Amino acid sequence: MALIIVESPTKARTFNYILKSNHFVFATMGHVRDLPKNRIAIDYEKDFKPDYEVIKNKEKIIMQLKKLAEENQEIILATDLDREGEAISYHIAYILGYINEDWPNIGFKEGVSLKRIVFHEITAKALTEALANPETLRLDLVKAQFARRILDRVVGYELSPLLWKKTGKNWLSAGRVQTVALRLIVEREKEIKVFKTEDYFQIFGLFDQDIKAKLISKDSLIYEQKFTLKLFAGDYQYTKTTINKDNVENIKQDCLNDKYKVIEVKESIDSRYPMPPYTTSLLQQDAYYKHGFSSKQTMRLAQDLYERGLITYHRTDSFNLSARFVFPAKEYIEKKFGKEYALEKPRGFRTRSKSAQEAHEAIRPTKLLEMKAAFKGKKESKLTINHQRLYTLIFNRAIATQMKEAQIKTVKTDIVSDKNYFFESEQQQVIFDGFLKIFDPYYVINHQTIIKLEKGISIKIKTLDEKALISKPPPRYNEASLIRALEEKGIGRPSTYAMIISLIQMKNYTEKDGRYFVPTSIGSSICDYLSSSFPKIFDLSYTADLEDGLDRIANKQEDYIKLLRDFYTPFKTELDIKKEDSAVLKIEDDVKGICPDCGGNLISRFSRFGKFIACSNYPKCKYTKSIVKIVKNRKCPLCQGDVVVKFTKSKKRFYGCGNYPKCKWSAWSLLKL
Repeated sequence: MALIIVESPTKARTFNYILKSNHFVFATMGHVRDLPKNRIAIDYEKDFKPDYEVIKNKEKIIMQLKKLAEENQEIILATDLDREGEAISYHIAYILGYINEDWPNIGFKEGVSLKRIVFHEITAKALTEALANPETLRLDLVKAQFARRILDRVVGYELSPLLWKKTGKNWLSAGRVQTVALRLIVEREKEIKVFKTEDYFQIFGLFDQDIKAKLISKDSLIYEQKFTLKLFAGDYQYTKTTINKDNVENIKQDCLNDKYKVIEVKESIDSRYPMPPYTTSLLQQDAYYKHGFSSKQTMRLAQDLYERGLITYHRTDSFNLSARFVFPAKEYIEKKFGKEYALEKPRGFRTRSKSAQEAHEAIRPTKLLEMKAAFKGKKESKLTINHQRLYTLIFNRAIATQMKEAQIKTVKTDIVSDKNYFFESEQQQVIFDGFLKIFDPYYVINHQTIIKLEKGISIKIKTLDEKALISKPPPRYNEASLIRALEEKGIGRPSTYAMIISLIQMKNYTEKDGRYFVPTSIGSSICDYLSSSFPKIFDLSYTADLEDGLDRIANKQEDYIKLLRDFYTPFKTELDIKKEDSAVLKIEDDVKGICPDCGGNLISRFSRFGKFIACSNYPKCKYTKSIVKIVKNRKCPLCQGDVVVKFTKSKKRFYGCGNYPKCKWSAWSLLKL
């Protein structure tokens, strides 16, 4: 009998369903060993030796694990295939007595045999192949995870007390990547405040045969001008026209009193190719834009789908698709849409990330089953409509990658007047829909016909309309654009984005204005202090270089202790200087209103239960109120009050009436509301 060790009960159930017998699958419920929370637990004088401990409340699980290990002849580690999964396997192996930790050297004890299986999907074929070709623990991945864990622990546990001392607020925290992500938001807010907005206009003419064309120039002088700003995170380009409120009416009148003719008709047919399959970051971005899912929510849903064997591993930055998918995909496309939609040869995509592991796969469905078929018989496993939505996104994106490109006809019509006003019309028609058939059918429906004019004909203008615009400052970050910026700058890794975004909100460093991040006064003050006091550590390029260093450790190209020393030596020098500095960092609270009891300012506070509003005159005034999220466009069916989001003691979400306790309506779902 072989003992297979995984992280979660859901994953264990899927294994049991596939393997049937001859294997006993045990779930550790995540990590079993970690650094303690009450101390830094890093010995600087012994090459940054970490003092790992058994996680509280995991003693019973470990006892079960040891007993099962004694009872079974073979032990197989089957945790996730990334660094975090490898570290979990390592700590399991250590607890079971397979590891010799002679820090900084780590390795197996002599004569010990321990199997490790790696797989990208939880399917019968993948598990059979993995079990037939076991590996050993990839210790270089473990070292990379150790290095990241130690770096984050050192920065967090050394800088946080400094913030407490400087501000008197002992709930503040600093993070190596967290603070850099916050800095992107803070710097962007500064850039928005100094940006000077300007009003401008665009003019559109409606000509014969309902041809709509945009006014481009007069006497070859182009109205639209491009501007480039140098920002903290890169260049920002914006456009505006020289048409303003002082001249727009004169231009319109002059155009209306003019005569026009078609001087050029240019026709082209271009190929439009599908986007690559999902990586972690692309999935997080798309799920946010299309369904409003937070990065944390997307990762939780994807984890569920993966553990139930419906999609491949969801923490990846690779665009690779295996032969196991692309060839059956061709057959599916031919049967579903017709042979004209299928490729002769599979389409591949070049991975953009230099750190991407090419042996990994992109996120795709494990079987070529549409949502209804894939989810059939899985009601008992608590898969929700949001699971269905995310699965459909992944399925359609993956299938689209192996469909033929779309053919788009573009007709550009140039119209000029006697007074040299130049208008341009652009129309598009879908000649062959290709991948758009599954990916964007609405575009196909809306682009069926083109009105083509003859070159040299005279044409009359019917009406002129102006469009009032304002030059827009660089946009605030939302979850999707922040993830995109972090990825582009090499800050963090896809598996960490959700945690980073959650942290900066949980600590009240940022708030949301609609869907966009706005730094709080606390967040801005903390960020400015840390970035000026430790300019190197919280620099974008330096943080990206550290990430590259961790990748080099994983690829056996760099020693992990050397990376830690190179980081800590200058950091310690800067830290000692700041510790001697007696200056106090004053932080202005964000005022949220006026206290109804004493007239003081209402400000955000924190407790172990989360964020709330309280009077600034505490303890003299003890007024508090909870922060509730109001659901838009929904009203209580009993009293027409606001519907608000609530949580049980076990953190399970439900919905209730904002007029509670007067109205006690509540529901687990809004589907029937």
